[in-house]
Amino acid sequence: MPALHTHAGPRIATASRTGSDTKNNLNPTLPLLIVSFFAADVQAGVGPFLGIYLQAQSWTPDTIGTVLTIGGIVSVLVTTPAGALVDATSHRRSVIAGASALTVVAAGIVLFAHGFWAVTLSQIATAAGGATMGPALAGLTLGIVGRHNFDRQFGRNQVANHAGNLVAAVVSGCFGMWFGIPYIFGMSALVGVACIVSAYCIPGPSVHPAVARGMIKKAPDDTSDSRADSMRILLRNRPLLVLAVALAMFNLGNSAMLPLYSLAVSSTHRADASQITAANIVISQIVMLIAAACASRATRRWGFWWIILVTLVTLPLRAIAAAWIGSTWGILPVQIFDGIGAGLQSVVVPSLVVHLLHGSGRVNLGQGAVQAVQAAGACMSPLLGGWLAQHYGYSFAFIVLGALSLVSLAIWVGFGRQARQIFDTRHDELAKLGDVDSSALLR
Repeated sequence: MPALHTHAGPRIATASRTGSDTKNNLNPTLPLLIVSFFAADVQAGVGPFLGIYLQAQSWTPDTIGTVLTIGGIVSVLVTTPAGALVDATSHRRSVIAGASALTVVAAGIVLFAHGFWAVTLSQIATAAGGATMGPALAGLTLGIVGRHNFDRQFGRNQVANHAGNLVAAVVSGCFGMWFGIPYIFGMSALVGVACIVSAYCIPGPSVHPAVARGMIKKAPDDTSDSRADSMRILLRNRPLLVLAVALAMFNLGNSAMLPLYSLAVSSTHRADASQITAANIVISQIVMLIAAACASRATRRWGFWWIILVTLVTLPLRAIAAAWIGSTWGILPVQIFDGIGAGLQSVVVPSLVVHLLHGSGRVNLGQGAVQAVQAAGACMSPLLGGWLAQHYGYSFAFIVLGALSLVSLAIWVGFGRQARQIFDTRHDELAKLGDVDSSALLR
């Protein structure tokens, strides 16, 4: 386990293994990257392919949207307790294994049952697994590399995650074209098993239990019992609330874009829906991978506020492209905008939560709470988008969904000055807290 130290130099705790000792042992960041690679499919499940599959089973867009919305509601209900669980337990690898197992179960259900309630049950399992995976990966990363290097390592995690999505999309598209979409569900189950195995390849002692939840003593001679702050710290942290609400409105408009656009193009041009969906995912994941790789450096140069602002601007641009470019090549600009926004957010948002809550012992609860509010917006998006598309057409649905981003921009800009001041003052506060010496891990 890496040692703890303050940035000024003195150590505040000695662990069983220092950062330099990792040269003679497995670097825990390597299996962490492998987990992130496979976790992509765990978090997304069968994703937009489910809508195509259900459409082939004579499901209507509004019914498909209802099932996806139920899964989204489960995400809202599960994500915050999942974050609290990650803070409370020392078995964070087992949390990831459990989330992966739910994906395996969900894939099996869809593979063998096509009824409404069976598919709904599979979406509940998928949502619970995906909602748990986010805080669990964030907690593991924080416990291994510490607060100062969290954004760097989490950026690498997300590069691996998007690469996993990219590979899964290509393989899924091929499976859907050659064998049929049901084979995609079998592949999803195999990926879940691979995620379970790779999670237990992370050395247990490499995860510092206190750092993993953001609870650090402030001085070398502090012998008092460390206790986490009250959960009410989330409600007292105004920048965190502003971030969560802005992202909720963003996801309300953004989450339905990919499945709706895939359905719109396939119905208009009578193209193979699985190939169109795969192409959508491949383009966005390539851009997300590049954006995630640049996110840490961009944030350190320009700050959290500006990078979040850039991500919020991508939604109206994506909506305009989706509404006015109906040809198959229109997936290029539509998914490029999606890749920029989602790729940057996948690194910057968890890093900002760590920045705001580190030292409280409630970091992963905060991760779960922010993701839950995001999911609250996202779970309503398929229902709203499906209803609009069925009654008013796809173009109108895209415009309405894109207009919702104006609310997120107004919130972020309106409270921007106060939020930016707090972001800046936290730098000095965090410099006084201990951290993991992870320099040897990130060379």
